[in-house]
Amino acid sequence: MANFLTSSIGKKFIQSVSGAFLVLFLLLHGTINFFSVMDSFYGRFGKVAADNMPYSHGDGWFQLGCDFMSSPFIKIMVPILALGFVIHIVYGIWLSYENIKKRGGLKRYEVASKAKNDSWSAKNMAVLGILILGLLGFHLTHFWAKMQLQEFMGGEAENPYYLLIATFRNPWVVACYIVWFIALFLHLEHGFWSMFQTIGWNNKKWLKRLKVIGILVAAIIVLLFVATALNAYVEANYVTASSQYTQALLVIF
Repeated sequence: MANFLTSSIGKKFIQSVSGAFLVLFLLLHGTINFFSVMDSFYGRFGKVAADNMPYSHGDGWFQLGCDFMSSPFIKIMVPILALGFVIHIVYGIWLSYENIKKRGGLKRYEVASKAKNDSWSAKNMAVLGILILGLLGFHLTHFWAKMQLQEFMGGEAENPYYLLIATFRNPWVVACYIVWFIALFLHLEHGFWSMFQTIGWNNKKWLKRLKVIGILVAAIIVLLFVATALNAYVEANYVTASSQYTQALLVIF
């Protein structure tokens, strides 16, 4: 078992499994975030019941989604997902280092080889991963630190609608997030079919299909996040810009 985990195939397998968990988490997370867009369309944006209880009838859909993310099952899953993310990063760096070493250094990409047929995403998965990781820290300070971490420390999570408006009312912050989402798309669209290739689905017929599916899955995830960011920007600067709701937000944040 130890030999398998340290072998090239074993490390790629672990990278694939940890990546699969992250894809599922991103789909769930992106869907719940998109509830805020649906709230805007149906006039429920910012609706939080006065009783401050989970799953209240007066809550907007995004608040209900955040209540679900605070459920005991999700709280158990978060450390597991975090561990999977750390493993994905560590093994990604390790694999990138070994690939570079085997090729004789970074300049070997200039030599004609099989790598010239790879996509830009395939050649720069490590760079994309570093960019995603860097902006992830930026994201955690905006949401996780003020919601899940607060609850973990025994406090009360911030109003999720407030956090959306506080974060995305600044166009520069929106631009940074969109750059992050683009990097995420490029990383996912290659990583999706690559993880299936690692476990043996590498015949020509299925590989072509998986590449198309990978693009679709990555596009769906990224579009969910982009829609959330742009909708929050519009809510903060145009829809609720003159309301007491937004004025209270500006005082708090």
